[in-house]
Order: sequence, then structure tokens, then C-alpha cells
Amino acid sequence: MLENLLFGITSALAETSEATAEAAAELGEVSPLAAILQLVVPMALMVAVFYFMLIRPQRKKDKKVKEMLNALKKGDRITTIGGIYGTILNIKDETITLAVGQSGDKPTEMTIARWAVRGVEEVSVENDGEILA
Repeated sequence: MLENLLFGITSALAETSEATAEAAAELGEVSPLAAILQLVVPMALMVAVFYFMLIRPQRKKDKKVKEMLNALKKGDRITTIGGIYGTILNIKDETITLAVGQSGDKPTEMTIARWAVRGVEEVSVENDGEILA
């Protein structure tokens, strides 16, 4: 009985595979190269779109920020990522000393990390209402 059941299943599978092969022949067989291209071409297009829309602009932005950080010099008016405006008094390897306000005769000094600089101000404004430079 078990033999009849197994034989019936195998013969049904064989008939199904023959019918599938005949249907594929009628519709036109797709070559393996065409099937691979159908998978590879859309993936390559997606990679190209991600590169030109996300990766390339971010690299350009990072390059500009790195150039700006390397071009900092004493006397530049900068903005930190925390929103603090100050004038550079001293630059060491990875730290910058800023003058951020006036306390009596001398400015208040603050030390920040170089990476914390957001940008350099075009117009330099001195603290406490002094003349524009």
C-alpha cells in the first residue's frame, strides 16, 4: 500500500514537470543570461542612484568641512555646534581657545574641540559693540 502511494506521488510529479516543460516551451524559453541580467541590472541601477544621491554629496560636504577646519586661524570669528559665537585666540592640535565675551578688562576664554566648529563667520563682529572689522 505504501508502495502504491509513493508510486502515485512520483508519477504525479513527473506529469506535472512534463506539463511545466511543455508550457515553458510554448511561451518561449528564457535564457539563463537574460534571467541573470533581469536581476543584476536593477541592482546596479539602485547602487548608482544611491551613490549619486547620497554618498557623493556627503563626501563633498565632508571635504568642505575638513578644509574649513584646516584653514582656521587666530582671529577668525566662528560659530560652534552649540551656537556659541567667539573669536579664536589660540589653536593647538585638536583644541581651540575662544574669546566669547567681556569680563572686565579681558575677554572670557573658552576651550573647545576643533571638531565642534560649525562655521567661520564672514563678517567679524567684536564683542560688546566694538566696530565691525
